Amino acid sequence: MKNPIAQKNFLLNSKLAQTLYKKYAKDLPIIDFHCHLSPKEIYENKQFKSLYEVWLSGDHYKWRLMRANGINEDHITGQAPDYDKFYLWAKTVPLLVGSPLYHWTHLELKAFFQENRLLNEQNAQSIYDQVNEQLKTKTAHYFINSSKVQTICTTDDPLDDLQYHQAILKQNNSFQVLPAWRPDKLVNINLESFLPYLAKLELVAKKKIKTFDNFLAVIEQRLIYFHENHCRLSDHALDSIDYLDCSTTEAQTIFTNRLNNIALSDKEVVQFKSYILNYLGKLYFKYGWSQQYHIGALRNVSTNKFQTLGPDTGNDAIQDGLIARGLAGLLNSLDKTDQLPKTTIYTLNPRDFEVAITIMQCFQANIAGKIQFGAAWWFLDNIDGMEKQLSALANNGLLAKFVGMLTDSRSFLSYPRHDYFRRILCNFLANQVKKGLYPLDIAMLGKIVQDISYYNAKEYFGV
Repeated sequence: MKNPIAQKNFLLNSKLAQTLYKKYAKDLPIIDFHCHLSPKEIYENKQFKSLYEVWLSGDHYKWRLMRANGINEDHITGQAPDYDKFYLWAKTVPLLVGSPLYHWTHLELKAFFQENRLLNEQNAQSIYDQVNEQLKTKTAHYFINSSKVQTICTTDDPLDDLQYHQAILKQNNSFQVLPAWRPDKLVNINLESFLPYLAKLELVAKKKIKTFDNFLAVIEQRLIYFHENHCRLSDHALDSIDYLDCSTTEAQTIFTNRLNNIALSDKEVVQFKSYILNYLGKLYFKYGWSQQYHIGALRNVSTNKFQTLGPDTGNDAIQDGLIARGLAGLLNSLDKTDQLPKTTIYTLNPRDFEVAITIMQCFQANIAGKIQFGAAWWFLDNIDGMEKQLSALANNGLLAKFVGMLTDSRSFLSYPRHDYFRRILCNFLANQVKKGLYPLDIAMLGKIVQDISYYNAKEYFGV
């Protein structure tokens, strides 16, 4: 049976789309400015024992669809033998009509293992054995280098000592691995984990946090440490986004009450988060960083799954809370003091695409594409979601200055998602010409493809 995903013109539905892809997009390097790869595994150049380990062991995208296919949890995340889990994934794959998982599965098999067969239960053992043989010589660095990755930005807690980033820097690799600051635990004062986290922060900073001023000073101390280790990018998981003005005196009182285990009102929680996000934004501006806001995840939806499996196991969904006033308020709080850093906004609910794009346009200034609308994210990084994101940005923003795709992945095999995106982008632009909405200007279209695929991100993030 012919594999449509293995065809050279997959997703390229016209001669123009094919030309744009082959001449301008196909061979460009990758800047992966947001992912969840392990710096330790990169430093160690990890070698994977099996296709299961490199492909299924941490992939909650696949886990969700295996559950939807009625597979028992023991054969997804449990103690069943690795091959048995892989076999049940192979049995699920032919059912994935319309799913990006069908496309990614075969793009990854082709890109890294030269495997063009359509995976199914009949050939599962053969493909598993052949790939396992190749994995004896293919390591983490192979997957990075063969994908032409130049820069990887990991996701790192302010407590991290960044030892593996420092060690990678000494390896003289063809790629660089930079930390990205993820300070959610500094912001979420309402969580039970906040006070224990402060205790860990004291140990790392070697300073007591007895006052709000201590807290702010330690935040900047850790940020400076990250800056000295080549970090220039932050990332925030704003599952919901609200904004309320908060004075320093009010923030001090809220913080002191939390230290003394005095219950906070919902209003106080929003005020404190608003203050800290504003404070962090000003630090990013001061040190020349950019920030990312990932808005709209509804996490750990099933109590049963959360208690038995923990977080990041495929138990999350799309949030439907309103974002306009909160996002506008937060950006405005930084803009009105001329301290708004470069900012990339991702919304998980496609309903909010135009909301975020029209708000961000109010704050563009001085830098081309200063406020970005990020790539279709998580549940939206599929053909439909990417096309909607491109269309929404083209309708209300400056698509040509878009910084393009990222993996947002924990897997070394996820880099074909960049190729997937580039094909969709080329087809989208070719359709603009086909519909008579843009002239057949190959040079300009080619430049736009190259910029979105690579050069905009290179310039924007300074890598």
